[in-house]
Parts: sequence; structure tokens; C-alpha cells
Amino acid sequence: MGIKLAKFRDVSNGLQAGQFAVGDRDQVSSLDDLDPKYKMLLDKPYACTMAVIGGDGRPNLTTMWFDYEGDKVLINVASHRKKTSWIRKRPQVTLLIMNPENMYHWISMKVSVEREISEDDPKEGPGVTEQLNKIWRKYIGQGDTYGLRDPSIEERRVLFVCKVDSIATFGQP
Repeated sequence: MGIKLAKFRDVSNGLQAGQFAVGDRDQVSSLDDLDPKYKMLLDKPYACTMAVIGGDGRPNLTTMWFDYEGDKVLINVASHRKKTSWIRKRPQVTLLIMNPENMYHWISMKVSVEREISEDDPKEGPGVTEQLNKIWRKYIGQGDTYGLRDPSIEERRVLFVCKVDSIATFGQP
């Protein structure tokens, strides 16, 4: 089963009829099959904006680090934060990764939570911690362990493993 892909028309090569609308619809069998100009947005240390439905029924946007493994998007959040309970209540999330050098070059992914893994899980919990350390190294590039745990509490993490439902792409690097 493939991942739905919507390719928006952009104006990088000049004005065109129907610009900023979906030009082509396609499918990719995996994230590795994305055009390299969009795959690079997943691999570089570019933050994503994550949208979840908040307690008042409106989208809540959070800028955060992005990670994936294979075809699974990994959302690593502190267990005590509101967005964690919102994700549990409505396990559909939308992510937008925008090229910080060109806001007209982006990828958006709609994902659904398949699994939740607690850092306290005796079997899989160490993997949650390692994934957190991995993205720390990707985004900060110094030190081996995540350095932003809330010092006022014993912060614990949750990893949401998500399948990609659909992708939209736009623009040129």
C-alpha cells in the first residue's frame, strides 16, 4: 500500500494557470521514494511545525524537532505536556517542514499514531531515550544526551510511532 502524494504547482519556473493548486496526484511506496529535493527536508536538521487538535477543538501548532525511521514518523514528547494528551485523544497529526532558506519549499505530512511507547517501559523504554538522544545530536550537534529535560520534575518521554497517510510537496530548494 502506497503513500498518497499531492504535488502542488509552484511558481519557481514562472507563473502558470492553476498555480498553488495540486498539479499531480501520485503515490510513493516509501519515504525513500520521495524526490530528493523533498527528502532532504526530512534529513536536514529543520524543525517541523506539528498540528494537533487541542482541547478547545482548534488546531494547536508546535514547532519541534522532526525524526523518522524507515516509513514511520517518530514524535517524541514529554509525557506531562498537554499535546501528549491531545495526541492520545485524536491520534492524527499533521507536520509541516519548511526550508528555512526558502519558505516556498516545503513538505507536509498527515500521519496517524500506530503505537505509543513510554520511556518507562522496561523492554522498549531505552529505545525512547536513545531516539531522543539521536535527535538531540541531529539538531544540537554537541553532546550525546538530550540536555533539555525539565529540572523541576522527573521528566519522562513518550514516543508516538506514526504511519504516513499522505504527503503534500511544494516548491524548489
